[in-house]
Amino acid sequence: MLWNAFLLALREIRRNVMRSFLTILGIVIGVAAVITMVTIGGGATVQVTAQIESLGSNLLIVTTSLGFGPGGVRTGAPFDMADAGAIGEQIGFIEAIAPQSAAAVTAIYGNENWATTVSGVTNGYFPVRDWPLKDGRIFTGAEQRAGASVCILGNTVHEELLGRGNPIGERLRLGKLSCEVVGLLEAKGQSVMGTDQDNLVLIPLRTFQRRISGNRDISMIQVSVLPGASTEKVKRDIEYLMRERRRISPGEEDNFSVRDLKEITEILSGTTRVLTMLLGAVAAVSLLVGGIGIMNIMLVSVTERTREIGVRLAIGALEREVLMQFLVEAVVLSSLGGMLGILLALAASVWLAGIMLVPFVLNLPIIGVAFLFSAAVGILFGFFPARRAARMDPIEALRHE
Repeated sequence: MLWNAFLLALREIRRNVMRSFLTILGIVIGVAAVITMVTIGGGATVQVTAQIESLGSNLLIVTTSLGFGPGGVRTGAPFDMADAGAIGEQIGFIEAIAPQSAAAVTAIYGNENWATTVSGVTNGYFPVRDWPLKDGRIFTGAEQRAGASVCILGNTVHEELLGRGNPIGERLRLGKLSCEVVGLLEAKGQSVMGTDQDNLVLIPLRTFQRRISGNRDISMIQVSVLPGASTEKVKRDIEYLMRERRRISPGEEDNFSVRDLKEITEILSGTTRVLTMLLGAVAAVSLLVGGIGIMNIMLVSVTERTREIGVRLAIGALEREVLMQFLVEAVVLSSLGGMLGILLALAASVWLAGIMLVPFVLNLPIIGVAFLFSAAVGILFGFFPARRAARMDPIEALRHE
């Protein structure tokens, strides 16, 4: 009986192809919109997570930034090398430490110049940031102690100033400082905030303090925690140590901050997921609109086929058989719309992922849910017309013109 109802449904769809297509258009758009929104949102979440992880593994960032206040960004007193040394000596489960200071400069090479950021770092910067070199070497111990005029370029600075040639051994100026290029960093691309991570030049921290900033201040200390260790515990220990070293009384507010990149990842990923669910829910409204269209056209179909229904009932068809026939037709229509919506969604997702530069992440569960929901819409909105057909009086139906 079910198979016969399915064949009858296909016959009616073929008889009115254009009407059937327009009927399921709402379902097609609804399914496609839901799947596309969730797929692109999933790709954005993956990208955000990957970009934050590219900053370094198990990373804690100790800064003097306290967030925004009435007068703008609030900052506390700067750190010094003794603070970084104390963290390394007194806090356990630490893999590497990277004190750092930075300033905006104009890098000059020949007739070319480029606005960039110069950062004074130690060799701990490279394992902390998990940032290998593409070419050349890191700073030697003697260069770090003496404050030598050497530098390591980010990929953007390399391309803008020197093109694609080998930069090792070349000399460029950072403001008034002339330095020799000894290394080239691997490209990392944009950060989660949209800034270019490769637009930087690294020099030894002592060189920065002597030749760029003119002081011994350190604005940031990056700490890499050993794999498997609790970043939360290390974070608490660092906060306690810094409060002690900076003589902050109990109950007094911190004049520094310790940020765990895992927490930032969870916050941003959670925000992206909420937005994705919200957009998916908005898109799902069009599924309900499509369901109303199916109910409307099924009511028209029942009216058009009143005599056919009367004949079937008069020759012995049961009410449940007539009900099944029209219900199956509604489900076939909505399921067909669901399948077309899935194909449209996959094409749209691949296209949008390329335009938005986010990874395409195939989400099979949401595809299955969207298809089942489209079929459920057919059952829900097809039941009333089907019941109306099944409850017809055969005599009155046969009299219908």
